Amino acid sequence: MLTEISIENFALVDRLRLAFGPGLNILTGETGAGKSILMDAMALVLGERMGADAVRHGADRARVEAAFTVEDDNERLREALEASGVESEDGLLLLSRDLSASGKSSVRINGRPATVGMLKTLGDALVDIHGQHEHQSLLAVERHADILDAWCGPKTLELKAAVVEAHSHAQAAARELAALKQDARERARTLDLLQFQRDEIDAAAPKPAEEEELLAERIRLASAEKLHEAAGGAYAALHGGGGGAAARGRTSSMGESGGALDGLTTAVAEIEHAAKLDERLSPLLESLQNALYAAEEAARDVRTYRDEIEFNPERLEQIETRLDTLRTLKRKYGDTLEEVLCYREEIAERLDTLENAESRIAELETLCESSGRELEARAAKLTEARKKAAAPFAKAVMKELADLAMTATRFSVAVEPRPVTAKGADHVEFLLSPNPGEPLKPLAKIASGGEISRVMLAMKSVLARILSVPTLVFDEVDTGIGGRTGSVLAEKLAKLGETAQILCITHLPQIASRGSEHLYIEKRVHKERTVVQVTHLDAEGRVQEVARMLGGARLTDTVLQHAREMLAGTAASNGG
Repeated sequence: MLTEISIENFALVDRLRLAFGPGLNILTGETGAGKSILMDAMALVLGERMGADAVRHGADRARVEAAFTVEDDNERLREALEASGVESEDGLLLLSRDLSASGKSSVRINGRPATVGMLKTLGDALVDIHGQHEHQSLLAVERHADILDAWCGPKTLELKAAVVEAHSHAQAAARELAALKQDARERARTLDLLQFQRDEIDAAAPKPAEEEELLAERIRLASAEKLHEAAGGAYAALHGGGGGAAARGRTSSMGESGGALDGLTTAVAEIEHAAKLDERLSPLLESLQNALYAAEEAARDVRTYRDEIEFNPERLEQIETRLDTLRTLKRKYGDTLEEVLCYREEIAERLDTLENAESRIAELETLCESSGRELEARAAKLTEARKKAAAPFAKAVMKELADLAMTATRFSVAVEPRPVTAKGADHVEFLLSPNPGEPLKPLAKIASGGEISRVMLAMKSVLARILSVPTLVFDEVDTGIGGRTGSVLAEKLAKLGETAQILCITHLPQIASRGSEHLYIEKRVHKERTVVQVTHLDAEGRVQEVARMLGGARLTDTVLQHAREMLAGTAASNGG
């Protein structure tokens, strides 16, 4: 049940907070007073789309908040809460939506950020809004099956979901089959291209780290002469004798041809002799001996490296050719060799599909047949459920219509076969005969606006008990209705208010007098700006408003007395 709604900077509303009670809540006011603004604000907080022009002029954003009490036994609302991942807090649910002047929207549910989709899911389970033009939706025949299915209940809705699933599978198989059959030439061209690409990659047989290894080898081969000269010079410097340029440009204390090893050998010999005379030289001797051993090992390593240096122009040319091949592969199939190899795997999968297209076509043809039979079988079960429910639904609607002074009206549900779709294999249409002796005809062809409104109200009355929507909103459904029919309509709304919360915008005093709560809406000019204000009427305020609705601007004693009698009669019928 909606307990409170707060509106800020929305259309002509500056700041407004309204409280609602159980039963029939009446909203009245002069034409153009802004009653539709309240409905638009409610639609916004329930997840409907709305443009930035709804933000009050001069404001940065509009905000609407709505507080609801949640009943544990409402299964539909419980499922909506679970689907949205929301938990009510102590039986309360707070919905909030901001709309910026730039058109951006933000949503909060119980103070936590949420999506408009989550808001819409909860809104559909919390409030059912029937606007003054919504009766026109009854003229859309494609909606009739949805209305009947909703009345049928969960089992039929499960059958409907099964039809949707089977239709989806059948359509998917049919689309794949059509794609494979559509253009054999295009498939052949694609097959040739993919085979060429696969063969090109396979012929090159790239390895993930190959390019880095080749680049390093290319540097070594291209620099072979410099490397050989450097290694030779290092060896000469260590061992003495001729060597590279570096060795030839150096001299040592042992002479021009002396190397580092000769110097270290001499130093070890000298200190070894001296250490026999002075033990303090022993550590120095050990250091020199270690240096000699290290220098000898380094000389051997540098000589080996020098001797293994390869002068191979042919191998260098092979490397350049291979690198060029790898660059070509990367240019065509990926930025790295790893990506090239991944693309090769993709090609293999696509080739497998194309090369096996004929067998896949045969599989799909069999699948289309089986999925088509499954779809027809499920649709047949849905048809059976709809036909079984058509008469009871029509009877329930006619009972409600009788309460709305349409006792002679006949209402029927036609369930006729049609090609199967995701909605089943039925053409469901509501038929009406408003006058005795007239044949049943499609609703759109014979019903007046007032009759359509009453048919819609009858259906709302029937569906309200089935769908368990806790709050029903009726926005001027009394359009085109008056007199005794208005009284009957008032009685029907009051009766609905016994099982659900009703918010009703009305121009009929018969309806206004039946409300348990009454809010008066008006426009006023405040600080040179038009604003919408709402007043919660007390007993005398209700008399004045019902009297205005009865007699217009001139409130005579007779009109006021009539208003008091209407309100007193309502109180008596309610046991108050």
